[in-house]
Amino acid sequence: MTLEELAAKVTAGEIDTVLLALTDMQGRLQGKRFTARHFLEEVAPHGAEGCNYLLAVDVDMSTVDGYEMSSWERGYGDFAMRPDLSTLRPVPWQAGTAMCLADLAWEDGTDVVASPRQMLRAQLARLAERGWSSNASTELEFMVFRDSYEDAWRKAYRDLEPANVYNVDYSLLGTARVEPLIRRIRNAMEAAGIAVENSKGECNFGQHEINFRYGDALRTADDHAIYKNAAKEIAAQEGMSISFIAKFNEREGSSCHIHFSLADEQGALFARDRAVFDAFLAGQLACLRELTLMLAPNVNSYKRYAEGSFAPTTVAWGPDNRTCALRVVGHGAGLRFENRTGGSDLKPYLALSAIIAAGLHGVQSRLELEPAYQGNAYLAQDKPRLPPTLRDARDLFATSDVARAAFGDAVVDHYVNAADVELAAFNSAVTDWERFRGFERL
Repeated sequence: MTLEELAAKVTAGEIDTVLLALTDMQGRLQGKRFTARHFLEEVAPHGAEGCNYLLAVDVDMSTVDGYEMSSWERGYGDFAMRPDLSTLRPVPWQAGTAMCLADLAWEDGTDVVASPRQMLRAQLARLAERGWSSNASTELEFMVFRDSYEDAWRKAYRDLEPANVYNVDYSLLGTARVEPLIRRIRNAMEAAGIAVENSKGECNFGQHEINFRYGDALRTADDHAIYKNAAKEIAAQEGMSISFIAKFNEREGSSCHIHFSLADEQGALFARDRAVFDAFLAGQLACLRELTLMLAPNVNSYKRYAEGSFAPTTVAWGPDNRTCALRVVGHGAGLRFENRTGGSDLKPYLALSAIIAAGLHGVQSRLELEPAYQGNAYLAQDKPRLPPTLRDARDLFATSDVARAAFGDAVVDHYVNAADVELAAFNSAVTDWERFRGFERL
């Protein structure tokens, strides 16, 4: 939607509200609802403000210590929310509403470097210096429950009713049970300008996936964040709930596989320049462990890494091999690699930033690609393992020369602190597992 089209719809009485949204460290949309008139007159030309604590809180929106850019000592001031009008679009699942995403800047106009969207923009600029651009798509799995979000909360997320009571992977019969919800999400995304390809069932009970057409990496990350928010809102309107937790129970976790390729002014690059492809993929292998934090940001993320679960455990690559962390697929202009490391709780801007940084490290260092792994990579004894816990991933990221060179010390320290906050919260919690295990028997 252009600004002129928005103005016409406002005049016609079709739109009265515009959301201005940023994506926070947890991957959530945060922002303000403006009257459409005020957005057109003031916000579109001049921007708006938001408290800088939005990039310095935990998942509960609690203020926490350790962030250089935002603190009680600094007074929790504002940063500027600059509308990116290329993202302006209708919000079909909310009456009379449109949405626009924002870039974040300080009062002097400099970027808020720890903003996820600004991080990805910076990595895309590094690609552009070589005349390259990137295409990506994210395959985001989720769990559907027949309980509303409020009912799930009141039940302490126990004994929830999954939308399917058996494995519906590829099942047309089983997915038909949930088609009214999934169809509504598909159609709403299409109406919001997000190109949907398909939906399908997955292995865990009530687990589904909606897939979108590949696109420019920034647009893919934007669409990912909007879709994730929209799916939850639409489920809530239907009296149901959707969860993007990476490992909901002991069955299969929910993944976010990322397909990635490069292009230049002549089109798809990987197939035309196999040396670039090999070096870029070698960079993924070399850096995956130290950048895992950007693909698996939560304590729960690491419980997904289990043998025989279709989630990787080893740092290996192979052609069309789903046991490897990196799977090469496609041919000709469609040649690409799939990073299978991230779960459905990843933050798309950070994950894509990590993939680009790793690939550029491989190209700049002229890394050679090791031979493809043949067979079951879960059994590989000679391959590095993905970090098994958030603590391990945090330490690898904190000491990563690649991360500090690509993102800067301020950004690395910011996200290391975010991991510390998450770890401290988890370590202070008493879990159901501890109570069941020890109430009587210890």
